[in-house]
Amino acid sequence: MLRQRPLLVEILTAVALIAAPFVLPYLGFTPTTINRILIWGLLGIGFDLLFGYTGLLSFGQSAFFGTGGMFAAYLLTQTSLENTIVAVILGAIVAGVVGYLVGLIALRRTGIYFAMITVAIAEVFFFVEFNPLSEYTGGENGLPGVPAPNLELGFTTIQFDSNWSMYVFFAFWYFVGLVIALRIVRSPVGLLLRAIRDNPLRAEALGHNIHGYKLAVFVIAAVYTGFAGGLLGMLQGFMPPDAFMFDTSGEIVMQTAIGGAGTLFGPLLGAAAWLYLSDFFQTTLHLGATWKLVLGIVFVLLVCFLRRGLVGAIVDLYRLATRRKDGAEKTGPTPAPVSVVSPSPAPVMARTVAAAAERNSGGGKSGQILQATGLTKRYGGVIANSDIDFTVDHGEMRGIIGPNGAGKSTFFKMLTCEVPPTSGKIVFEGRDITSMGVNEVCQLGLTKSYQINQLFERLTVRENLAIAALGELRGKFKLDLFRSLSGVPGLDEQVNRTASLVNLTARLHTPVSELAYGEKRRLEVGLALATSPSLLLLDEPLAGMSPQERVETVALLKSIARGRTMIIIDHDMDSLFELVEKVTVLQEGSVLVEGTPDEIKTNAKVQEAYLGGVHGEMA
Repeated sequence: MLRQRPLLVEILTAVALIAAPFVLPYLGFTPTTINRILIWGLLGIGFDLLFGYTGLLSFGQSAFFGTGGMFAAYLLTQTSLENTIVAVILGAIVAGVVGYLVGLIALRRTGIYFAMITVAIAEVFFFVEFNPLSEYTGGENGLPGVPAPNLELGFTTIQFDSNWSMYVFFAFWYFVGLVIALRIVRSPVGLLLRAIRDNPLRAEALGHNIHGYKLAVFVIAAVYTGFAGGLLGMLQGFMPPDAFMFDTSGEIVMQTAIGGAGTLFGPLLGAAAWLYLSDFFQTTLHLGATWKLVLGIVFVLLVCFLRRGLVGAIVDLYRLATRRKDGAEKTGPTPAPVSVVSPSPAPVMARTVAAAAERNSGGGKSGQILQATGLTKRYGGVIANSDIDFTVDHGEMRGIIGPNGAGKSTFFKMLTCEVPPTSGKIVFEGRDITSMGVNEVCQLGLTKSYQINQLFERLTVRENLAIAALGELRGKFKLDLFRSLSGVPGLDEQVNRTASLVNLTARLHTPVSELAYGEKRRLEVGLALATSPSLLLLDEPLAGMSPQERVETVALLKSIARGRTMIIIDHDMDSLFELVEKVTVLQEGSVLVEGTPDEIKTNAKVQEAYLGGVHGEMA
């Protein structure tokens, strides 16, 4: 529905905002509470982009809330500036600048360490506001005298000095903030934010600068938060010092969890539930100081029983009602079953391999495409690889075998710059890539598939392939925040071509979590193919497959090998020898021998090392 009606969400939101002041008072919401919900909902949009879409849990949003609000309040109370909109925008910009500086520090770590850094930074801002800068912020008293919102039109000024007129002002800015956020999540950047949330290491390996995107969304969240802080000052008539307190950051997190993270609307519903219940416990039930205890219990219950929040519960109810309706409509004579046969991958490959080969042939290049010299990797006293010399020519199909623990996967990680070598040198297409990052070498045309599937499980097959293709089509970092995915030139063609090549065209709109194992393995290869590599490394592409899946995958690999240079690790030596032209054998982290498949089969050293002396097993 959303693909067919892209503005449906915006239209429904506008209708709901128009109806809210006529409906909510009958449900017990006061005008002041409704306005506070809009402000917290706007703040929550930015936090949801950061947490719900990117997976970055920040407890430091109070620093930006207070910074933006205090700066706007200072301009309106201590200077001659009277235009409230200009003051709030300037406060949001200052909050964004502060967010950029904080992000440079906080984003150096991930997970719990990132969250703890944001807590510490918020406490620093709280201390600074109450002590060194108290002359400007009012310290414990805050900044009183913040004027109500106004709109200067040149010939006249519109004042929003009543609760319901303020509602119009706040609702307008909430709607603007939501529309901007919707454009962001529908853009290539929005898709990459979800990729970072689900699997940041794979997103980076597909050629994306994930640190740059994390910093960008951190700044965007700070701007939203700072803008909301400015609105809070105008609503209350003064800028309160508790905007800097840790309680503020905690409430943002809890409201988003109650409403539903990764939905944009969750923070608004969470704020409505949170503020309504807090008012109800204090003013109606007169619980006094114990209201926080009761509200905390309610929060725990909501999170436990509504794991996807209020928005998730609404979506589940809608799907249940729709399913029942569809079931009722389908009662009656059962139509005759229609046989649907999944096509063999071979015809599909035949239709696409010619175009793929032409695209990746590298213009008929010859000579070496990759050269590793003296490659060594040590982990403390353990030597994973030792003094490896390794070369691959353009258009070559190379196999790598060796017993478990021979250092094959570590060797692959060094070739793709996932881990730096302790010593040695790697040259790819005449360029030294030894000290480059994994996203940089992917941009150059060197990438790999993984032994254990590294997919974006919560996204569809199409979205997975689009993430990979965007790395080549847009480069490793581009802030095209307001461009739709369909507007990226060549994206649909590349996604469809790759899906056809790995026989997943019929599954493009299927969530990855619903795919069979063999389909996931093909998608794993497809992610690497979608980057249009000139050198493709495949780490055990046949691992865990049934005999029939192995036959189909071998046919797939033969097709995609045309016009490409490939290096394959696999323990299925019969299939590997059928695919490759030359084999490198690793033993205890070093190259034991190299040769053609026939030479390797009859090599005594290989039989001794690989099969423990059981001669003839490989013949």
